[in-house]
Amino acid sequence: MPTLTQQIAELNENLAQQVPTEVLTRFGQSIEDLKKLQLEQRAIALGDPFPNFKLLNTENQIVELSELVRKGPVIISFFRGSWCPYCNLELRSFQNKQSSLAQQKTTVVAISPQLPAYNLELKQTHQLDFELLTDRDNLLAKQIGIAFQLQDYIIPIYETLGIDLPTFNGTAQHELPIPAVFLLNQEGIVTYKFVDSNYMKRDE
Repeated sequence: MPTLTQQIAELNENLAQQVPTEVLTRFGQSIEDLKKLQLEQRAIALGDPFPNFKLLNTENQIVELSELVRKGPVIISFFRGSWCPYCNLELRSFQNKQSSLAQQKTTVVAISPQLPAYNLELKQTHQLDFELLTDRDNLLAKQIGIAFQLQDYIIPIYETLGIDLPTFNGTAQHELPIPAVFLLNQEGIVTYKFVDSNYMKRDE
């Protein structure tokens, strides 16, 4: 099976053939502008306690971090939404690792700002065995320093592509988290993190 990096490389090749050059150029510009915010440096640090969240899952039930860490280590993946092809690849990659992670008593949860109904659809599409949680208004993402406002010049491009963030997220704000992965120990301390403003880069 191809690695996640290989799958992303193939996706980039396909998008280069399907998406107009001027759109790809704007996407590249948005990534460069986002890097200037230095969210990687501002994000929650190694050794910091992760905030004890209480978020809704796809069944509209509350999932609390303090309950998860009692069972063992926890991997938290922040993703942009079901409309993001890179996020879809990453979530499928986590699913492929589920059996080995379960043997290590490690729990995976993936968090996005989109409404539970869209998370449920995504979970069913890829037959995901782990929880997809909703971070309404990106409150948790803001708390750990990885939320950003989508640039004004990107919003109409998203809309042209059928990506209506207010509909997906149930808010008027065009706000997203940058993709990030955190590993927590049973004390809820961050022991590993991957944070990158370039959404085309993902953690293996």
